[in-house]
Amino acid sequence: MNIPENLKYTKDHEWISVDGDTATVGITDFAQGELGDIVYVEIETEGETLDAEEVFGTVEAVKTVSDLFMPLSGEVTQFNDSLESEPEKVNADPYGEGWMIKITMSDSSQVDDLLTADQYKELVGA
Repeated sequence: MNIPENLKYTKDHEWISVDGDTATVGITDFAQGELGDIVYVEIETEGETLDAEEVFGTVEAVKTVSDLFMPLSGEVTQFNDSLESEPEKVNADPYGEGWMIKITMSDSSQVDDLLTADQYKELVGA
C-alpha cells in the first residue's frame, strides 16, 4: 500500500497536497483498494464554498457508492474532468492522474489538523 510521506490525510481516506492556498484532494490507495473498480466519480460542487467534513461528491464502485468529504473549508475551484471518461484513473494512479478536486482554502491552519502519513498508517493498520 502506497502512503506518500509528503501528503496529509483524513480519517475518511482522502489525501491532500498543499501548494500555497490551493489544496489538491483525492482518495487514498487504501480507499481505492477497499472500494474496488471505480466506475463513476460525481462532483457537482465546483464553484461552491464548503466547510470541512461536508460532502463534495461521490465515488461509485462496482459494489458501492461512497461519499467524498471536504478535508478543509474552501471553494471547490476545479474538478479533474478526465475522471468523467476515465474513472479508473483513481484505481491506477490515486495520487497522480486520479486526483479529484482542487480547493482554494478558506483557512490554511486547518492543514495542521490533518493526519500525517504515519498517523494515517496507524489508522489503516499499515
